[in-house]
Amino acid sequence: MQIMRVEPKVLTIPQVAQALGLCRAKVYELIAKEGLPVVRFGRAVRVRPAALERWLAERERQCSL
Repeated sequence: MQIMRVEPKVLTIPQVAQALGLCRAKVYELIAKEGLPVVRFGRAVRVRPAALERWLAERERQCSL
């Protein structure tokens, strides 16, 4: 039997922090000051993995100019 992994549609702030190697406070700062895109569900703040990848790629392009 093969087990299929399902990737999450959205990431929590702690998941984003872990993926980036940052603390939660820094992720919230990136949201507020650097335009890290989020999706809000009431008070819950989530980040789409594809949006995170695009945001990182854009920051890389800006830094290499």
